[in-house]
Amino acid sequence: MKYPTIEKSRIIIWVFPKDCGVPLEDHEIVYGNLHAYKMYTRPKAHRLFGSESFRKKPSTKHHENIQRMLEILALNGTLTTWGMAKTHMDNSTGIRTKEKEYRRFLMGRMARGKHTIGVLEAGLVIKDGKSYAKAPADQYRLSLHGILYCLDVLDLSYPQIDRMAENYGKILPLVFGKWNYLKENIGNQVYRLKKLASGLFMDEIQISKISNFPVFELMTYLNVKYQNNFEQIDEEELANQISIWFYTNLLVPTKFRKSGRRRSLEIKQWKKIVHEDPYLKKWYYGFLKEAMKFFNKRFSKIKKLESI
Repeated sequence: MKYPTIEKSRIIIWVFPKDCGVPLEDHEIVYGNLHAYKMYTRPKAHRLFGSESFRKKPSTKHHENIQRMLEILALNGTLTTWGMAKTHMDNSTGIRTKEKEYRRFLMGRMARGKHTIGVLEAGLVIKDGKSYAKAPADQYRLSLHGILYCLDVLDLSYPQIDRMAENYGKILPLVFGKWNYLKENIGNQVYRLKKLASGLFMDEIQISKISNFPVFELMTYLNVKYQNNFEQIDEEELANQISIWFYTNLLVPTKFRKSGRRRSLEIKQWKKIVHEDPYLKKWYYGFLKEAMKFFNKRFSKIKKLESI
């Protein structure tokens, strides 16, 4: 099934780099699926750039500087290094100095003969074309892994997340691209995306005990669907994986009824979201058909045991 077209970038992070500590040529990076984010990108970014917001917990100056730069990209979208500096400075000398600093944060640097990884090589930021406003200059934006890291660590307020969604609607079209539509229908439940950013996949067997809907089964199939993309995945497909997780997660219970039974987001709300958008309905039910086909095939294999 075809998905919404977005601007693709050749983004690759080798999950196990052949030459650790060596910068990739021209920072042409390919990154992996959500499992790779959870097992590789997220813990590595935590170690290199901080696991908590510098505003909540005192950290190193390097962590603070990196997080401030990522916040600028989150709240402003695609920028050159000069554009990043101009968001909070107006003196040309100061802008030039800050621009050089941002370049080091992006590319990494050599210190005492050792390469320090920048946010490009870590997979949190990618190049996104060039600006020709003056001299040609590379533009940068958050990658999908970078968006998740920002949601996980930067302690963004709801209005700030709304702003990031507006800036990255084309990168995550079925979630950020429909952000206002979703907020009109489910309010603050849109911010459940932060759970995914924190590494909570909702694919544990315990999920089957707290929901009347096949959340565990759908999350399990989602992992199966993208199991071969641990080391590398197109950005469009990763956006699709994130989007499926998001809409499936809306079926996970949020509160207990007085009777003790758990309830999910009101099913009427979920149906309204999916059914009132023709493309969204066709897309999500296409995934459901894939999942049913997969489990029917597995069930047939189990049935064969009866004839042994």
